[in-house]
Amino acid sequence: MSFPTGLKLPSEITVCEVAPRDGFQAENQWIPTEKKVAIVRKLADTGIKSIELTSFVHPKAIPQLKDAEEVVKACLDLEEKGIQFRALVPNEKGAQRAIDAGIKKIKLMLSATDSHSLSNANSTTKEAIDGFAPIIELAEKHQVKVGGSISVAFGCPFEHKVPIHRLKKIIERYTEYGVYEISLADSAGMGNPKSVYETVGELRNVFPDVTFTMHLHNTRDMAVANAFAGMLQGITGFDSSIAALGGCPYIPNASGNLSTEDFVHAVHEAGVKTGIDLDKLIQVAKDVKGIIGYDGGSYMMKAGPNYELHAKPKKQEKLG
Repeated sequence: MSFPTGLKLPSEITVCEVAPRDGFQAENQWIPTEKKVAIVRKLADTGIKSIELTSFVHPKAIPQLKDAEEVVKACLDLEEKGIQFRALVPNEKGAQRAIDAGIKKIKLMLSATDSHSLSNANSTTKEAIDGFAPIIELAEKHQVKVGGSISVAFGCPFEHKVPIHRLKKIIERYTEYGVYEISLADSAGMGNPKSVYETVGELRNVFPDVTFTMHLHNTRDMAVANAFAGMLQGITGFDSSIAALGGCPYIPNASGNLSTEDFVHAVHEAGVKTGIDLDKLIQVAKDVKGIIGYDGGSYMMKAGPNYELHAKPKKQEKLG
């Protein structure tokens, strides 16, 4: 079976692992710095080339990430092996901390709706994006790359659907700043393949010079389907989290991210390359589960990949 005329999956995609930031930030029990670093190193050994390492937020806001500088400095040598690190920054002070630690790419955080923005950043969307100027100026001064993000792009738990014109206005502001890599995040897991396909298609048509990526949460078990909808519109960059960890702390009933191991298995089965060793990835997921005591809903850890076959059953004995 092939897709209808005009629909084609990309031959290869890039997966950015976000568990060290998005996954770990939701954990109340302290994860020792050395264990965080060990997981990052194991992830690097799977073939993953992009990792969101941490967030330079105030330690009181997210105590789990208070060791951001230590984690970064302990992992920077992996850049020699082709690993690209990035860090999330909420403000100019966070950006300065990231730059001082050695981060070469930062990601800005922005919500599509005022309701989520007030909850997440204590400011309206406009106030938040107006505050990006000094961050971007600082990054340019130090030759640090800047990526943007739009949280709750496919649905807000406080306002429901997000008007497409609002997304366009936000993207216009990003491009005015010179930011042309923008992550569309389904932070509340409210997207569906139809809405994702249509929204991404329109945005890519209106902003052909922007490189869009996707950050999907699996709150309603739609993340893999939504990722495929994005791929059919030409998206080739996706965030995901090992063991399906994560979830926005400012969204009611939030659950984890798109599972890295489940997503890699799905796209490999569809003939899309990632450069990632799935067996190693599943083992890292098991290691993470061993550290924190649970997973966020990983099917690979439960059922295993399709190629992991079982012994054939013997002839059934009929009774009666």
